[in-house]
Amino acid sequence: MSVKAVITDWGGVLTSPLAEAVEVWLTADRIDVERYKTVMRAWVKQAYDGAGTNPIHGLEDGTLPTSEFERLLAAELLTVDGAPVEAAGLIARMFGAFAPVEPMYEALRAVRAGGARTALLSNSWGNEYPHDLFAELFDAIVISCEVGMRKPDERIFRHALDLLGLAAAECVFIDDIEHNVRAAQALGIRGILHTAPDATIAELRGMDLLP
Repeated sequence: MSVKAVITDWGGVLTSPLAEAVEVWLTADRIDVERYKTVMRAWVKQAYDGAGTNPIHGLEDGTLPTSEFERLLAAELLTVDGAPVEAAGLIARMFGAFAPVEPMYEALRAVRAGGARTALLSNSWGNEYPHDLFAELFDAIVISCEVGMRKPDERIFRHALDLLGLAAAECVFIDDIEHNVRAAQALGIRGILHTAPDATIAELRGMDLLP
């Protein structure tokens, strides 16, 4: 079955890598890096292995206010001098170095120009999305905190498929998190684990979505 739509993540796919942005923030705020990594590894693992819940679940599905997540995370961190970390605006600072990846934006425009549909499927961390760009890029937009669901929950993928009006096998999903790609594939959606723009664009070209 030919691919008729591209569903893509935002952070780390349409933006520069998350790790790079976080590194800039850790340095600027003088965060104790090992303490941050210990906390975040535990939270992220739990958020994706299906066991229990933690603040990431609530932040992404919209049940935990951004300000409360910032308070909870800041309470777990310290600066290199042992001082507390300012909670207010923490997420904006954490993702402040995100930059758009123009080749990926150009690829999405070309996909649409070729007649395929496109959708955004993003787990939000209280991010400020560039909505002014999205109107020309996507036929459907699914942001986790707005729909009360988060990847890798199969319901959010089915919601995106419903908005596109397409079957799973007619879509390809791009994400930089392997758990999310596997969840999409389990539903019959083709998956691309994004590691670099050139590699992802080559895979889209191989599906006849790009010239």
